[in-house]
Parts: sequence; structure tokens; C-alpha cells
Amino acid sequence: MLCPYCNSSETKVTDKRDSGSESRRRRECLKCGKRFTTYERVELDMYVIKKDGKRERFSRDKLFKGIENNLQKRPFSSEQINSIVDDIEARVYRFAKDKDITSSRVGEFVLAKLKKVDKVAYIRFAAVYRDFANIDEFSYELKKIK
Repeated sequence: MLCPYCNSSETKVTDKRDSGSESRRRRECLKCGKRFTTYERVELDMYVIKKDGKRERFSRDKLFKGIENNLQKRPFSSEQINSIVDDIEARVYRFAKDKDITSSRVGEFVLAKLKKVDKVAYIRFAAVYRDFANIDEFSYELKKIK
């Protein structure tokens, strides 16, 4: 592991914490003395089948950015968004079990989670994901969650 401050490869782990899907390590550079944190997470070889038939590697970062976009200006911290993404990612992996998964299935998992945690984010996501053609479809979705 290279120190992000001085690029030295001489670092030591001062603290390690495991939380379900990831390990957090607090490190100290033996050359410059600065401390930094690294994260280790399991990455499975899974692909998402898009609507046009293309296969794309499952990306936690892409999922995070999508959730973050829909929770924009909502009272959620990065840690809370990470927790939401962890839940969705775990559900995707449980469902797929070494197989590919469709983007529509991932979208349904996102909708279900957002519906539980924030109705505004749910409506934002649903409007794009379900491609509402008019205000009536939007109103219908609003009535369903009331």
C-alpha cells in the first residue's frame, strides 16, 4: 500500500474493522507519519444485461451515484447512502448467484429500497426508470404511495 502523501510503500495497519461486506483499515506511513484509511470490499464477477441486450459489468460506483442523485438535497449522509447501496448490492448478489442480472431487476431493487427510505427519492427514480409519459402516470404513482 502506497502512502497517498509521500508515496512510500512502508506503512503499517494501526486499526482494522470488518463490517459485513467491507474491511476498514487505518494505516500510518512509517516515513512521513501521516495516517490514512483504506477500504477493502469483495468484488464478484457479475454482469448486468441492459435493455438493448448489452452486457455491462456490475458497478457499485454507478449504483451509488444513481442513488446519490435521487437523494440529492434530501437529509442523507454519505454513510447512509453507502448503507442503502450495501443493502441493494447484497440483494443483487443474493438474487444473481453467479449469474447475470437484468437492469430492470436491479431497478426494481432500487425502487423497493427507495420506497422504504425516502418517498421523494422514490418518485424521482420512478419518474425516470418507469419513463412516465404524462402527468397522469406521475399522479397515479403518487397516489399509490400515499
